[in-house]
Amino acid sequence: MSPAGSAAALAGGNAMSAAANAELMPRDFAAIAAIMHSDARIELSEAKTTLVQSRLARRLREHGLSRFSEYVALVQSDAQERHAMVVALTTNHTHFFREPHHFDHFRQTVLPLLKRKQGPVRIWSAGCSSGEEVYTIAMCLLGPDRTSAQWLRSADVRLLATDIAPHVVESVRRGFYADNVAAGVPEPYRSAWMRPAQGGFVMADEARQLVTAKVLNLFEKWPLKAQYDVIFCRNVMIYFGDPAKEELEAGFVNQLAPGGHLYIGHSERLIGPAAGKMTSCGHTIYAKPETGA
Repeated sequence: MSPAGSAAALAGGNAMSAAANAELMPRDFAAIAAIMHSDARIELSEAKTTLVQSRLARRLREHGLSRFSEYVALVQSDAQERHAMVVALTTNHTHFFREPHHFDHFRQTVLPLLKRKQGPVRIWSAGCSSGEEVYTIAMCLLGPDRTSAQWLRSADVRLLATDIAPHVVESVRRGFYADNVAAGVPEPYRSAWMRPAQGGFVMADEARQLVTAKVLNLFEKWPLKAQYDVIFCRNVMIYFGDPAKEELEAGFVNQLAPGGHLYIGHSERLIGPAAGKMTSCGHTIYAKPETGA
C-alpha cells in the first residue's frame, strides 16, 4: 500500500474508532428524542440512551463524525439524514403467524365474511416490518392448499403493507425469507405458498401479487382512498404516548369500513374516542359496527 493509501486507511480507522467511542451526552439525547417524537411520535426515555448510542454510531462513522453534537447538527439541517436517523431508531421485529389467536379469528370469523362480500376487499398491514405479517394474512386468504385459493380468482382482493423504514418495505417486495424465518410457517402453507430458494424461501407469485408495499409514516397524511375491511397494527403503538395512540387509533377507526375489523398488539388497548366506536370481539380484536362510527 502506498503512503497515501496508508494515511487514508489510518484516517478512516481513526474516524471509526472515534465514532465508536463517542459518548451520547444528555443534551444531544434530548435533541434526538425530540426529533423522534416530532417525526414518528416515538417516545425515548433516558433508559434508551445506550441503545440510541449504539444504533447511531454507524451513522456517525458513515459521515466521518466523532461527536454526537456534530451528528445532531447534521440531522437538524439535512432532511435525508434526519429520516435515516428515524429509521435507524425504529424497531423492526416480527415473525410469521405471530399472536396466532388473531389469525385463528381471521380465518374462522372474518374470512367467511370477506368471501361473501360483494365488491372489493381491502386489508392493511400498518407497520408491516419485513412482511411476515402481511404474507401470513395472504396465506390465510389463499388457504392451506392450492384448491382453497380458487375463490380469489373472481374476487378483487388487495393487501397494503406499509412501514416507515424503506429497507424493510423493500424486503416485503422481495418476499424472500431465510430458512430459520420460514420455519415459523405451518407446513401446509409453506408447501403451497413458498418456493425454495438459496438459503431460504421466496413467497409464491399468488401471494406476492396480492400485496402492495409502500413507505408510509403513520403520522403523516395517509394517501388512502379506500376504506379497509381489516387493519392489522400490532406491537407498533407500544412505542407511543397516549396522545399519539389516540390520534392513530382514531385514524384507523375512520379508515375502517362499517363491519371492519382491527387487530392490535397483545399488550395494547384502544383508548380515547376510538374505544367508544368499536366493539371488542376477542383479545385485542375489535369490530366497527355495521351502522358506522
